[in-house]
Amino acid sequence: MKRIALGCSALMGATPQPLRAANEKPLSAADDKFLDELERAGALFFWEAADPDTGLVKDRSKADGPDSREVASIAATGFGLTALCVAHERGYLERGKIRARVLATLRFLGERSPHEHGFYYHFINMRTGERVWKCEVSSIDSAILLCGVLTCHEYFAEPEIRRLAKQICERVDWPWLLTEDNFIGHGWKPETGFLKARWDEYCELMMIYLLAIGSRRHPVPAKTWQAWKRPAFAYEGLRYLNPHAPLFIHQYSHAWFDFRNRPDRYADYFENSVTATKAHRLFCLNLRDRFPKFSEELWGITASDSAKGYVAWGGPPEQGKLDGTLVPCAAAGSLPFLPVETMRVLRTMRERFGERVWKRYGFVDAFNPHTDWFNPDVIGIDVGITVLMAENVRTGFVWKTFMKNEEARRGMERAGL
Repeated sequence: MKRIALGCSALMGATPQPLRAANEKPLSAADDKFLDELERAGALFFWEAADPDTGLVKDRSKADGPDSREVASIAATGFGLTALCVAHERGYLERGKIRARVLATLRFLGERSPHEHGFYYHFINMRTGERVWKCEVSSIDSAILLCGVLTCHEYFAEPEIRRLAKQICERVDWPWLLTEDNFIGHGWKPETGFLKARWDEYCELMMIYLLAIGSRRHPVPAKTWQAWKRPAFAYEGLRYLNPHAPLFIHQYSHAWFDFRNRPDRYADYFENSVTATKAHRLFCLNLRDRFPKFSEELWGITASDSAKGYVAWGGPPEQGKLDGTLVPCAAAGSLPFLPVETMRVLRTMRERFGERVWKRYGFVDAFNPHTDWFNPDVIGIDVGITVLMAENVRTGFVWKTFMKNEEARRGMERAGL
């Protein structure tokens, strides 16, 4: 994912209730209002940046409105399906139109979109679903899509939505990507076959294994959960699992799977992400000699755009050629882990930089306060993690909805969580 090599009827009509954040401090009314504006703007992206016929969501768009680019991301589409559930629940968009869009998306994915053993290509044309850039059939991007599909399965009571969601999820042939040593591979290309890379070390992989283990029709053995490495890391007295990768890897699986109070014999994965966020905050503060505008109010780096293109950067330890760029979704994607500190960052970004950093779809993807560079784009997966984690810290809505799925519960139980 992130360009580095490598279903909810019972809740409908209810007013979302506040959820105490990870540190047991509730959000203020002002915080909640801010996050509501952030989610509303993100939901608008997923509405305007999707093809109305296929429902496929653009990989990226101009931050101030739609543009002519037609490359979609299957992962952005998964985030988008979940964001549409949030938008329906909160009344951000016309509910009848949202249901129609969800249905159109699932019909396309289930009946018309190219796929291989149930897995989808990473990047596709938003009008046709055809593969672009000779990209791979991707296990992680397909997993993110499936999380969105399963969220719709539980949220919408309509029989056709549930039928299509079930069809899309149950045809995924997880053992097809399983290696002899019980790892799931990154993907496959028609020209060269299976990719050599495999998911063998802690990262955003948890959603892949839990979906695969929990699959009703094509599961992989539960022992695959024990197969991947869990590398220990220490920074400034903080110890946690960390594979030397950008911060998003501690966020993505947590957008849907609720790991709170569900440790296994290896780790408490929610608390691990709390610690990882604390370490990342300290890492950014320790960069102030190089980047003096970093502060308690301004920090956060994860894989993102830069003035020189897309970069998989972050830390600790330091990854990529850091240049002082900040990435709003680094803080936004960690809202449930450090709500007070991340809210402070997000509100400071908007208050201090105004329209340069906040546009039609919310925050631009990245900006550099040291050089006055402000990205003209937003990226779908970064908008997605922002919307989902903002709603989770507010109400836990995505967690509560997604975790009703039998696949999610079965996967966690079989994994020993």
